Amino acid sequence: MSGGLPAPLRAVSDGADMLVSADKAIAALQLRCGGDLPGMIAVPALLEVVRKARRYGLKLARTIQAQDGASAITAWVEVEPLPGDDAGCEILLRNWHAAPLAAEDPAEADERRGEIDRHVAELTARLDAGQRVLTVEAEAPDLVALAAAMEAGFGRPWTDFITIAGNSHSQPLHWRLLDGADVEVPGSPRRWRASLFPQAGPGREPAGFELCLVSPELPALPPEPDAGKSAARHRLLGRDVAPVLRQPIARIIANAETIHSRLAGPISDDYANYAADIASAGQHLLALIEDLTDLEVVEADDFSTAPDRIDLADVARQAAGILGVRAREKRIALDAPRPGESLPAVAEFRRVLQVLINLVTNAIRYSPEDSQVWIRLEDSIDAGPGRVRVVVCDQGPGLSEADQGRVFEKFERLGRSGDGGSGLGLYISRRLARAMGGDLSVESASGQGARFILDLPAASQD
Repeated sequence: MSGGLPAPLRAVSDGADMLVSADKAIAALQLRCGGDLPGMIAVPALLEVVRKARRYGLKLARTIQAQDGASAITAWVEVEPLPGDDAGCEILLRNWHAAPLAAEDPAEADERRGEIDRHVAELTARLDAGQRVLTVEAEAPDLVALAAAMEAGFGRPWTDFITIAGNSHSQPLHWRLLDGADVEVPGSPRRWRASLFPQAGPGREPAGFELCLVSPELPALPPEPDAGKSAARHRLLGRDVAPVLRQPIARIIANAETIHSRLAGPISDDYANYAADIASAGQHLLALIEDLTDLEVVEADDFSTAPDRIDLADVARQAAGILGVRAREKRIALDAPRPGESLPAVAEFRRVLQVLINLVTNAIRYSPEDSQVWIRLEDSIDAGPGRVRVVVCDQGPGLSEADQGRVFEKFERLGRSGDGGSGLGLYISRRLARAMGGDLSVESASGQGARFILDLPAASQD
């Protein structure tokens, strides 16, 4: 006799995959997974089976896994559609088994927290071994003043520009004491936390640091434009709106990656894969916002650059350094100008770096593994009188003559899909190059790689 077997757990869903009734154990799991009763089925693996059974009108059975934050649960589920066009399903769970979740390695948890901080940081800065500011980037409206002060004070300790909660010392403390410290930013009403990531040096002491400022609070929405600013109102995003959009999307990405990386505790592969899809979609949306914001900027009637004397070799080395990890992930060697090489030009440093990052990113994206990407400099002898250039070369599939004429067009992706691009990067880069008195062109042939050439005005030799 089978009387010794435990009775199956029962639940019922409706035509919208809402759990409308359930035995106590299923109801408790639904609530612990963040759902309601009645409410949308909150266990991803169960929801997938229910949707397929209802869609195809078939009885389905399989093993599912779920996690409620404390236990890993496995069960055999049988889902049978109920009669009726808009009816739901009857759900039976058998062989329910719950096991405690294993503890996570603290070192791995710290590493994942660091990655999340990098994603949601609203200010990032590069520091030397003495915690002195080398570069800084910030876009949030309430961090503009801090970023400007840091830029004007390059070479000073970053702690000169903020207030560390509960600290009366003026000199930088040891970086381990500052990592995770609560800080106050002049002009910002929000709470902030500092994260310091040491950069490996030849010895045990760090050769430098990456500083990230993270806030648990979103920035205030910008005021509505008045009637006299109709042009700004017609922009798709606007320079003030885009930073506000970035923060909630960045938090969606961070939360999804927290789930995917199992930072909040071990979870099943189903949960982790769903979260990875959310994070990937969020990254794509965030990149699209960045491209659309840049598009509005370069197409504005009042757009201009701030030319200055720069060293193209130094900009190229920085671009290669920023993208070094991405290149190594594809086993692509980045060959940048050597230390000591120099090529003066007249352009805006930030915009040239933006163009080179776009060109090198494309070269890495479309080059095969175990290949090479070169960044080469050409002076006025090769580029022409009064001109200098930097050339990004790859060993990718190359471009046909017809594609070379289209590649700089707006939203042009040459038939590619699924690569995460928006088709705006090269269009924006050419607009930037021309705004600086230069140009961006390409030389290529199908199957022979591509050479993207950034021409700029040469700086006078002092």
